[in-house]
Amino acid sequence: MEADVAQAHNEQEDGGMDAECLQVARTKMIQPTSLKDPKLEKLKEALVDWINRTLKEEHIVVRSLDEDLYDGLVLHHLLGRLADVHLPLEEIARSSSAQIRKLEAVMEELDKRLDQPHTKWDVSSIHKKNLLATLHLLVAMVRHFQPELKLPTGVKVQVALVEVSGKGIRSDVQTEVLTEESSDSENVSRTDGDANRVEQLLKMEAHKVALVKQFSDGVILLLLIGQLEGFFIPLCDFSLTPVDHAQMLHNVSLALSLLTHLGLHVSIQAGDVVTQDVAATLKVLFALFNKHARQEEKMAAISI
Repeated sequence: MEADVAQAHNEQEDGGMDAECLQVARTKMIQPTSLKDPKLEKLKEALVDWINRTLKEEHIVVRSLDEDLYDGLVLHHLLGRLADVHLPLEEIARSSSAQIRKLEAVMEELDKRLDQPHTKWDVSSIHKKNLLATLHLLVAMVRHFQPELKLPTGVKVQVALVEVSGKGIRSDVQTEVLTEESSDSENVSRTDGDANRVEQLLKMEAHKVALVKQFSDGVILLLLIGQLEGFFIPLCDFSLTPVDHAQMLHNVSLALSLLTHLGLHVSIQAGDVVTQDVAATLKVLFALFNKHARQEEKMAAISI
């Protein structure tokens, strides 16, 4: 982990080794080439979307995983929402020492609950904004607290392991797995009735599928949800004329959050809709259609 400092405990013999040689600093970081990997970008986007939906009611918005989690504030709130553990900690830790103390308390509770060895992250690496450690921690949290959430599979990165000591610098490059490849059984389990219906919808003519892509900025989707459910979404809560990816992502994330509150759990990421993934968009629309079609059937049965 970044600046993971290990002090050697062997006693010096005959006063031979300099104390400087005993201090070894180990740093592990993602290679710049891997930072541009589309799979990694999609994983980061999925995790940001998950955090923002989880903490929406607390008005916390995360934009950067390494820049926004280092002080313990976001992790503290995630611990409260996901594990119902509310630690008596100061809300804003301004000094570095206060941030570290807060992280120590929060991560002690998280580490008690996560089902794997916690060697891939620690307080120091999170506080020093190590993206690799932060990703490992967040993936472990999703796997434990919300295993039904589908994260991008098969995400691997090249990492540089650098050791600096009084003897010099030693470096090595290795591959590190962030999420495993999906198994055949997982792929089969996703082909349930609704998925099959979505596959049928994908066989529509191209001009009909093109209409689906109009939902990519989230505006029509939000208006549709409000119309169907009979409530007004304040214009200050979303961008009516989004001009960039971030605004579109916010709109779609809000729509998915509303669907979750309505009891519709659609296993997609907001970024998939924004990037005009037809299958993902159809899943959302089908969930809405299916809900209201069933309501109409019940009303018809009652009237009969």
